[in-house]
Amino acid sequence: MHLSAKSNTKMNRKYHNWYSSSLQRNIELLIFGHSGRAVLLFPTRMARFYDYENWGIIDALRDRIYKGELQLFCVDSIDSESFYNKWVPPADRISRHLQYEQYILDEVIPLMREKNDGNYFEAAGCSMGGYHAVNLALKYPWLFKKAVSMSGRFDLTKQIQDFRDLFEGYHNEDIYFNTPCQFVAHLNDGYLLDEIRNVEIIFAIGETDPFLSNNYELSELLWNKGIANHLYVWNKYAHRPRYWKQMVQHYL
Repeated sequence: MHLSAKSNTKMNRKYHNWYSSSLQRNIELLIFGHSGRAVLLFPTRMARFYDYENWGIIDALRDRIYKGELQLFCVDSIDSESFYNKWVPPADRISRHLQYEQYILDEVIPLMREKNDGNYFEAAGCSMGGYHAVNLALKYPWLFKKAVSMSGRFDLTKQIQDFRDLFEGYHNEDIYFNTPCQFVAHLNDGYLLDEIRNVEIIFAIGETDPFLSNNYELSELLWNKGIANHLYVWNKYAHRPRYWKQMVQHYL
């Protein structure tokens, strides 16, 4: 992996760009901070690695970043090449997502270990980023101490109001194992369940958010498996950056 980096000393900000063998293309990310809990921060639906900075969400955590309490790893999205790529068949969409997962596991996680000398890794994200964070933490719980979803969606196979089924009725094993509301319901692997029980899981969602029922469903499925979690319901829709700026201060 070959990195090119440039720094902005004003806010411990470092940019990284490299050619990903998993994705077969260049991909970028930003790191904020120098130490503390390492947070793998996934972007919103089809958003970019710099959007949380542009929306003021990073600035909302400025003090904790400066104090060395948090180190944020803001990864890029390839949702437009996977879940939202209507030009390819659904089987190809989930396959592309799995390549993204390998990029995270094989390339980003090692970078996090290189740049952070602690042992506290956290996955978090807003909107589709909340899906990515929780889905990854439930599949690889030994990697994370905490998973935080803000305004997330956990079943991409369901039409929810104006949000369509992203696989158009198609279903296979890969989709099943990347749909938390499906695979958690039938999860009986004792080792995996014990590992998940060691992860602090937090859901935050607006009371009028279309994905509220999805959050209640996954929360209940986890409780049914003896997996503690916290579900916080915010006033109104709360599916906007101005709410996420407040949520990250509470939950990261």
